[in-house]
Amino acid sequence: MEWLPASDIKRDIAKLVRDLDFSHINLKCIVCYRSRGSSSRARARIWSFPKVWQMALKLPPHYIIEVIGERYDRLAPEEKIRTLIHELMHIPLNFSGSLLPHRTRAGRLEKKVDKFYRILENKRA
Repeated sequence: MEWLPASDIKRDIAKLVRDLDFSHINLKCIVCYRSRGSSSRARARIWSFPKVWQMALKLPPHYIIEVIGERYDRLAPEEKIRTLIHELMHIPLNFSGSLLPHRTRAGRLEKKVDKFYRILENKRA
């Protein structure tokens, strides 16, 4: 598997964080990669930085957003945005380094993705 820094994804993430007012997300602590050669069926995934690693390495919480090049790069622009929103929705409001699951008491992640995508469309219209 090959991992390449993805500055284009970082720019898209920064724009989404700004446009959707995700003020809890520290962009300095988001790292973006594009992978090639993954056998995963996912379009993208987010990697956490657990508390024990933060303490051991004396670093603040970070997240890695990985797009699977073979799948993500073929998506329509709308689906790329939805995919990145989906990954951002896994980041908790306290930006702790942990991840939120797809289902919580508050509802399913995909419904929230739809809501934020509509907000984005309205702002850009």
